[in-house]
Amino acid sequence: MATISLPSSVPPSGPWPNPNLNSSSLPALESTASDRIVGKGEGGNDDQEASPDDASTYRESHDGTDSSPPPIDASDLSIPSISAIFPAPPNPNPNPNPRRPPTSLFHLGFNQDAACFSVATDCGFQIFNSDPLTETFRRDFDGGGVGIVEMLFRSNVFALVGGGPSPLYPPTKVMLWEDDKDRFMAELSFRAPVRGVRLRRDRIIVILEHRIFVYGFFDLRLLHQIETMSNPKGLCAVSQGSTSAVLVCPGLQKGQIRVENYGSRRTKCIMAHDSRVSCIALTLDGQLVATSSSKGTLIRIFSTAEGTLLQEVRRGADRADIYSLAFSSTAKWLAVSSDKGTVHVFSVKINQGPQEQENMPLPKPDASPVPTTGHNLASSLSFIRGVLPRYFNSEWSVAQFRLPEGSKCIVAFGHQKNTIMVLGFDGSFYRCQFDPSTGGEMLQMEFHNFLKGEDS
Repeated sequence: MATISLPSSVPPSGPWPNPNLNSSSLPALESTASDRIVGKGEGGNDDQEASPDDASTYRESHDGTDSSPPPIDASDLSIPSISAIFPAPPNPNPNPNPRRPPTSLFHLGFNQDAACFSVATDCGFQIFNSDPLTETFRRDFDGGGVGIVEMLFRSNVFALVGGGPSPLYPPTKVMLWEDDKDRFMAELSFRAPVRGVRLRRDRIIVILEHRIFVYGFFDLRLLHQIETMSNPKGLCAVSQGSTSAVLVCPGLQKGQIRVENYGSRRTKCIMAHDSRVSCIALTLDGQLVATSSSKGTLIRIFSTAEGTLLQEVRRGADRADIYSLAFSSTAKWLAVSSDKGTVHVFSVKINQGPQEQENMPLPKPDASPVPTTGHNLASSLSFIRGVLPRYFNSEWSVAQFRLPEGSKCIVAFGHQKNTIMVLGFDGSFYRCQFDPSTGGEMLQMEFHNFLKGEDS
């Protein structure tokens, strides 16, 4: 029989969100009041349906029809196994003293507000503060590598998945690491490899290639399952606002995204692109979602509540592999990185007032069809709208920062005004500033190699 230690105050298991949860409640995992049985046995099945008592059994599809599943006998379900590790199995002897440099980097990710970022390597994981750039701590494991590390703001809890040729744990498990106690506090086991993990203050979301599982954070109760088309990248975005609860993931058709609004208990399916969805980003409040396709030329912004297309911007004309999309905290800007080596910043012109429109850069009289300086207004050839292809009527980026082509990187907005941070899988860290009035090339403010500790 597996047990898990619960915090002294267990939130209700009803629909998202729970306004009583905040960041200060997470370290309360240290103080426990009682044990509760959450599962038993080994193995599991990632093909079962959710229990009818789950918080999200009611669904309304985008056409307004009730798509609630029929009642299911919970005794027939074979859920992924959930077990606590108090004290077995033994911890993999984290040893921060040798500080041997990693030879392979498997995962890079910002936390929910981009105040920190995490690095998963063949020997453990590292956590860095974003501004100023400093290594907060690192954990080197003797047992193997980490393929995914997901932070929860600045709390002491991390979700780890083994990775690399010698994984620390099987890539079919999500291990919850409690760093201040230097131990794994629980695990989630599946029959298929884990492609991604997302954390909220009240939920744990695990992404497999064809299915997504949503668990309660404190009691690990399975709340919802979502079937998706093949999703090897582990695409999924979750809102972080205390008054919103939105999850977006690939749908069951090519180019489709599925929006789960847990507050209104509605599901919307949006045909976002003609080709496969390659990247998804949500605003913090979950009201806007940005998507790109495998073509990588257009980025589209939709309303999650209505499912309507609100804005379309163009990265370029050539195909590209989009590595990351990121909204600013104010949802006024959208950053995009790709294998073309240029990081773009676009203006999000939704719900902008007159003052915000006045601050937009104006097009230059000699602007070319493929602009080399930033302006996020329609191309200067828009006067022949309807005569030439849509390409010439596209909205372009306000600002750009150029890296060597092929550089694999992710991007997020900094806490300093009008700044972005670029993380490269080669260990590079750039902090850049853009001018929202004039646009154009960004100013590089900092460069570091966070794996080697080099500055310039």
